[in-house]
Formats: sequence, structure tokens, C-alpha cells
Amino acid sequence: MDLEHTEQMTDAAPTLEELKKSAGRMSNWRERLKAVEALGEAGGQPVTDLLSRIAQNDPVHQVQLAAHRAAVKLGAELEAPARKTGELIKGTGKILLRIKKSLPAGHDYQAFKEKLKHMRTDVYDTYEGDKEAEFDQWLEQKWSSLSGR
Repeated sequence: MDLEHTEQMTDAAPTLEELKKSAGRMSNWRERLKAVEALGEAGGQPVTDLLSRIAQNDPVHQVQLAAHRAAVKLGAELEAPARKTGELIKGTGKILLRIKKSLPAGHDYQAFKEKLKHMRTDVYDTYEGDKEAEFDQWLEQKWSSLSGR
């Protein structure tokens, strides 16, 4: 495939199947948000049903709200999603502790943050999207409260 043909393919609007796949990509809340917004423009009952499920189940509140707005715009009758509390991903505390223990004694917060981002993109991404501007403060507090190295 030549480069010109490849560029033309990437400039084309994503298909409905590609948007559905992007809406389910758990390691990238920004991609899910864009997909939800594009799906809202597509319309149709299957899309409305998908947006309703995303509004109820996505771990990132921003994505839930966007899916809710799009589904309601398409005619769905849904309650606005409430922000989830507690662990957004089951076992987050254990995951964070394992990552901290895998680092050398005396490591700093930045080393912990980078390893989390590399090893568990899904956890990093979900909490970054949910906590927004408070993400670093939240993660550093979690890191400092973990026992271990």
C-alpha cells in the first residue's frame, strides 16, 4: 500500500464499527470521549442503546456524561449518571501497592507515576480522566500512603 493511499484512509471519517471499537477502548478515555461524541451524531437505535450502556458503565465520569447527553439528544430517557466513588477499577489498591513494591527503595513519586503509566495504562488512564486536575495530587497521596518501599 502506498503512502498516498494510507493518508487518504486516515483522513476518512471513521466507520460506525471503528467508533464502537474506540468507545470501548479502556486504556484511552479521551478516545472514548471523542467516539461517544461522534456516535451521537450518527444516531439510530443501536447507537442510542450503546450510548445508554456507556452512560451507565464507563468508569470515567466525563465519558458517562457525554454519552448521557448524546443518548438523551437521540431520544433516550435516562437518569444522569452519578459520579462513582471508591475504586473505579477493582483491586486498584493492590495494583498500586505491587507497583510501588516493584520499584527500588527510595524511589520518588515520578518513578512510581511513570511505572504505573507504563504497566497499567488502563488504571492510569481511568483515574486521570476521572480525577482531572486533581489526578497528580490524588496519585501522590495514594503513593505516599502505601506501605512498602
